[in-house]
Amino acid sequence: MKTFNKDIGALGENISENYLKNLGYRILDKNFRCKCGEIDLIAINKGYICFVEVKTRYGINYGTPAESVTSSKQKKIYKTAQVYILMKNIIDYNFRFDVIEVLLNSNNNDFLVNHIEDAFQI
Repeated sequence: MKTFNKDIGALGENISENYLKNLGYRILDKNFRCKCGEIDLIAINKGYICFVEVKTRYGINYGTPAESVTSSKQKKIYKTAQVYILMKNIIDYNFRFDVIEVLLNSNNNDFLVNHIEDAFQI
């Protein structure tokens, strides 16, 4: 089950990366990890550095994918973003935290992408 979830997550991240690129975003990093946590995608668009959490599901029986980005998860993402900003010495940019929901269809290869810009603030 764990590898299945990891595979689903990787698929959602690939879909999200292509989605953002098609909108004109430039991907700076994928799966940035530090001791504080992980950020799925880090992109730049229109003067914003976007820290993107990707959540992929086959349905909403247990709530929407974005609902799984709890306040504790948000704090981990924020701390990880701080590390990234310091490591990369990023200045002169605005920052925001986005969530991308990817809903997969179990009957075929269709999917739905919901991009929530500025989904949370700390």
